[in-house]
Amino acid sequence: MRKGLFAAVVIAGLALSGTFALKAKAAGDYLPVGSKAPDFSAISQEDKAVHLSDYKGKWVVLYFYPKDQTTGCTIEAHNFQRDIKKYEAAKAVVLGVSLDTVESHKTWCSKDTFDFKLLADPDHKVIDAYNVPISERGTMKFAARTTYLIDPKGKVVKVWEVKDIPNHSEQVLAEIAAAQK
Repeated sequence: MRKGLFAAVVIAGLALSGTFALKAKAAGDYLPVGSKAPDFSAISQEDKAVHLSDYKGKWVVLYFYPKDQTTGCTIEAHNFQRDIKKYEAAKAVVLGVSLDTVESHKTWCSKDTFDFKLLADPDHKVIDAYNVPISERGTMKFAARTTYLIDPKGKVVKVWEVKDIPNHSEQVLAEIAAAQK
């Protein structure tokens, strides 16, 4: 009993100090494959509102990532950018979403020359609509690296909890190609 109480106190202390990441939602609570993808409105780095409904009739790669200009996020974004012509050929668009601000997205897109849209979701409305877990470290919050593939009719086709960052773009393209057969 005392060991259990001690462990609970240590975990609570770590959580309060910000050295322990807490998830807002458990992994695996993502929207189910086959469900209608929720429409949303978010502002891009171009200061324009973007809605999922803007892309009716196209494949949508809606990818959530932790933080602009961090190592993993930069690799992931550059790989999507590298493959952007392949996405266009497949009638697909890539939309990145994070808790970062429009200004942060503008800076990153300017520096790294991304052609696809990055959507600012500081109030995590899109993140919450898609049941993407949020972790906290101190006062900072981060969306879990998650990708939704949405078909031209607005249905969720596939959900990834992204672990293989270097190969993720190819995995998404392969899924689109397989679904189009």
